[in-house]
Amino acid sequence: MTHRILLLPGDHIGPEIIAEADRMLRALSADFGLEAELEYAHLGGCAVDAEGDPFPATTRQRAESADAILLGAVGGPQWDDRPRDQRPETGLLKIRSTLGLFANLRPAMLFPELAASSSLRPEVVAGLDILIVRELVGGIYFGQPRGLRTRDDGVREGFNTLVYGADEIARIGHAAFQAAARRGGRLCSVDKANVLESSELWREVMNDLARDYPQVELSHLYVDNAAMQLVRDPNQFDVIVTGNLFGDVLSDCAAMLTGSIGMLPSASLDAGGRGLYEPVHGSAPDIAGRGLANPLATLLSVAMMLRHSLDEGALADRVERAVASVLAAGYRTADLASDSAQAADTRTMGEAVVNALYQ
Repeated sequence: MTHRILLLPGDHIGPEIIAEADRMLRALSADFGLEAELEYAHLGGCAVDAEGDPFPATTRQRAESADAILLGAVGGPQWDDRPRDQRPETGLLKIRSTLGLFANLRPAMLFPELAASSSLRPEVVAGLDILIVRELVGGIYFGQPRGLRTRDDGVREGFNTLVYGADEIARIGHAAFQAAARRGGRLCSVDKANVLESSELWREVMNDLARDYPQVELSHLYVDNAAMQLVRDPNQFDVIVTGNLFGDVLSDCAAMLTGSIGMLPSASLDAGGRGLYEPVHGSAPDIAGRGLANPLATLLSVAMMLRHSLDEGALADRVERAVASVLAAGYRTADLASDSAQAADTRTMGEAVVNALYQ
């Protein structure tokens, strides 16, 4: 079976890191048995510039027919003054909602060689292995009504709506309980049930679902306490499940525990396991074109794609071992290096990981 993989380089450093993923996928196809057909399309600011839409119809058609999608990054200051429907981030939200990619999996794992790069003491983060399961197509990012308006007293205000249906909560809850059952059997649900009605319902649904998963220990934290606990004692967590906004914030917090946000992959899955894969970091316009981008989160996203959407678990293991061996050999990009003069550039790091596939 030939897998159809759609590559969306996106903006700024996106093409640089996707180039290394392309190199890896072609090596896996040439020498390790991966049957894959690669296609390219626009998403984000580059799509606005090329096709007048951050999520063009051509991209939608290719995305809907792909077995898996790999995204670089979208966004940049040159599009900030555009109308909202012409901003890169709108394209990202649209592809998620159009494809029904409701379950965002964000692992935060610390490679032992990077313990000194973490923002916390090595003894606090040693052995870190957390999975954050974030609901991705509901909540305040999609709720209606939303907008800008002028009140009767002449003051302008912005407003957004945070809404979750019980069915949406149950859907992401099942995904999180199943993930916890495959891991350490502990699930922490994060909400703000002391002040938000939507979180009251969230907690109620999670408690109801827990009866179906007796092998999983369910706990609850308010989001402010969860942020504090991630910094105080991150190893207390196994799997965290939360809504769209809270998951956005907490997963970036967890990223810094691993040494660099450039190390974190992610998967956004639909009900059938088809997904969009992307590094957690953004488009980093300040370093674009300088060879400073860390491609490892993108290459680890390829590993997630191989495992979750393409049923190529052995190849996923090979990619992850290659990344680990390159770090063990001392390769570091600028975000990880203590001496930037000795840092590997994007291409060098990507080539090192591809070469390590053969070891």
